Amino acid sequence: MTQFGERAEYGPNDVCYRHPQVHSFTLCQRCGRTICPDCQTASAVGVLCPQCMRDTLPGAGTQLKRKVRASSRMMADTGTPVVTYAIMGLCVLVYAAQLLIPSVTPALWYAPVYSLPGQFEPWRMVTAMFTHSTGSIFHILFNLYTLWLFGRELERAVGRVNFAVLYVLAGIGGSAAVLLWGYTSLEALRTPTVGASGAIFGVLAATLVALRAANINARTLFVMIAINVGIGFLPGTAISWQAHLGGIVVGAAVMGVYVSLRGPRRRAARIAAVTGIALVLVVVAAAYYLIWPVSALT
Repeated sequence: MTQFGERAEYGPNDVCYRHPQVHSFTLCQRCGRTICPDCQTASAVGVLCPQCMRDTLPGAGTQLKRKVRASSRMMADTGTPVVTYAIMGLCVLVYAAQLLIPSVTPALWYAPVYSLPGQFEPWRMVTAMFTHSTGSIFHILFNLYTLWLFGRELERAVGRVNFAVLYVLAGIGGSAAVLLWGYTSLEALRTPTVGASGAIFGVLAATLVALRAANINARTLFVMIAINVGIGFLPGTAISWQAHLGGIVVGAAVMGVYVSLRGPRRRAARIAAVTGIALVLVVVAAAYYLIWPVSALT
């Protein structure tokens, strides 16, 4: 039995405008043309045909602007560890350059001899922390994996600027320890080092300090740090334990400042204390320029 207002059979115009062989009573809510189930797209105002649906979508320029705004909001979100990801990306780029251009590695590595007046290139104390050994990919993989595990959480805990300062100072601390070891022998003076290990161990030590300050059991992390430091003392490993220890000391010291002087009211004192640590590193870095190792004079 036919209901009121309902057609008894399809008329000549009751076919989909895109598929004339398919009958339908459904109209596009925008253009009013008949569309079959395959051409219907649900919207807030009803069903739309494919053409009208495309017309409602923003243009390529508008979509790009929306993506840029979304990316900007993500970067501004304090929960996104941007600095950690940037460091990881920079290490990968430098490593690729090392593989493609062999001269990149000696141009960026650090040895105490580069702190002497005749070969004074102090920036190597920073560039070395972004280079890695090309002899084994596991060197960079281990550092990046460790940074991914611990760096992200530490950055979220202390903030981007504080994390960046801690990472760089810990890396310089590793280079400073290598520099001081250069006083022991001519070989130590000339041996180059590469790798982010000093900065990475600084991140690990800082995480350990933060956990202890929060009364969280960090025994597992302490054992892991101790084992990895101990491996550097094994003969034939070619691992700079000096950089590890230097990074640990500086990373723990900086994090100690963050923990003991946290809060907006202590911001000035916190900045002053971290600046003091940086000045100590500058003094150590300038030591070779003022007090030459005996081995450099022979």
